[in-house]
Amino acid sequence: MSLNEALDRAIKVYDKERLHPAAVDIIANHIGYKSANNGSALSAIASMRYYGLLDRPKEGFLAVSKDVESFRYAPEEEQRRALLIKFLKQPPLYAELLEKYASGLPSDANLKYELIQRGFIPSAAESTLASFKQSVDFSGYYDSPANVGDVESIEEIPSSSVSKPEEVLSTSVVVPSARLAPVSVMHSIEQDDFDRIPVRLSGGRRAWLLIPTPFFAADKSRLKAQIDLLLAEDEENAS
Repeated sequence: MSLNEALDRAIKVYDKERLHPAAVDIIANHIGYKSANNGSALSAIASMRYYGLLDRPKEGFLAVSKDVESFRYAPEEEQRRALLIKFLKQPPLYAELLEKYASGLPSDANLKYELIQRGFIPSAAESTLASFKQSVDFSGYYDSPANVGDVESIEEIPSSSVSKPEEVLSTSVVVPSARLAPVSVMHSIEQDDFDRIPVRLSGGRRAWLLIPTPFFAADKSRLKAQIDLLLAEDEENAS
């Protein structure tokens, strides 16, 4: 879902509930679905969460994020644009593409090829590219040569409205290694959105894989590649 569509739905929810938590079925109702028990509703809600428009205060409940309220009532266009760019950068894929192509996007064919190399099937790459470009245009990301989009540089927007980095969901792998932080960091992630899969190691030790929901074939390939890379580094160091 493009950012403009997701934000439009988030504002509809805000107009009904403000920042109060509501059951997932009620949220689905507000954005045009009879309940959350269908793929379209779940996909729409997931998209809104990826952009940071919805928070999950507790299991079975969702609430509009404070940033949506800030956007709704921001008195100046510059503030609204900064928040739009913040929303745009919430999905990890979008953030990576924007960082890679800081001076402007390449051709559609080039971007589609990159998505396919990342594990997207061609049809998914095409639809993802369309949503990405529409979201970029809507936010006005490349309208300024400097790509103004740093929310912290705008004094009028309170710092309390800026999401913490750990609130951005991404595929996570926890592997016991001196290079990584202690396993206790897992508690900063919304674990309700992950399946924790134990992996038995030698000496009675265990590692945990945190698998997000939904989990796609492209995610599986990327996770496997990351583990293979860690194993290759360990073998190289040992030799």
